[in-house]
Amino acid sequence: KGMWETVGKNINQYKSYPRIVGETGGKDFCIAHESANTEVLVTAMIRGAFEYQGQKCSAMSRAYIPLNIWPAVKDLFISKVEKISVGDPEDFSHFMNAVIDRPAFDSISEYIEFAKSSSEAEIITGGNCDDSKGFFIEPTTILTTNPNFRTMCEEIFGPVLTIYIYDPSNWSNILDTIDNTSDYALTGCVISEDKSAISDAKDRLSHAAGNFYINDKPTGAVVGQQPFGGSRASGTNDKAGSMFNLIRWVSMRTIKETLDSPKDYRYPFMDES
Repeated sequence: KGMWETVGKNINQYKSYPRIVGETGGKDFCIAHESANTEVLVTAMIRGAFEYQGQKCSAMSRAYIPLNIWPAVKDLFISKVEKISVGDPEDFSHFMNAVIDRPAFDSISEYIEFAKSSSEAEIITGGNCDDSKGFFIEPTTILTTNPNFRTMCEEIFGPVLTIYIYDPSNWSNILDTIDNTSDYALTGCVISEDKSAISDAKDRLSHAAGNFYINDKPTGAVVGQQPFGGSRASGTNDKAGSMFNLIRWVSMRTIKETLDSPKDYRYPFMDES
């Protein structure tokens, strides 16, 4: 926004209208349908939220789980998260390591402490932070009763996943909630075995995620293989890793050559007859 403001204030100094390509952040979601495969869902949640300590713009940070499958999902999810090893990245057996620096540690810790003190939230995994040697934060999962809870709306950029449990009969309403919760629109995913539910989510959430994933975590786009980008507050959705990003930067030129040039300015329809 600062770049756009600067450009706007100096627009008369440019010979051509400037172009800005940008990708900022995300508040990436997972919507689970009641037909979801539990193991697929839990794997997507863990990898999507906690890989790279959640410090990538596409990391899953909010999940919507139907009430009727939540008990099974919860048991499997907690049992697997409790086995996640956190430690030195030189030891490849660790799934997670430290967050990047002190400011990140302090910011993420503040969100966790906020959730701990709220009557609308419950910590069901993790919640502990340790900066005695490095900046380590446990894979933390927040269960909230408020779909507009702070950690459901604001980008945290850390290993924190917030879950909201919804009534499966309110499928249509929860899609509206997802679409309207965040200013961002980077990535999202749907986990479902129901083709009609997948199609519904894909269509209804077309403006909520520039990269939409079906039965997989909302992360992992590889440059050159899967174009990447988001709209709304997430950026200009130029799809890095594709020809569309290149076209964004070029100024197209059209050339016309006439092989049978006219020699009279008058047109045939101007004849009196």
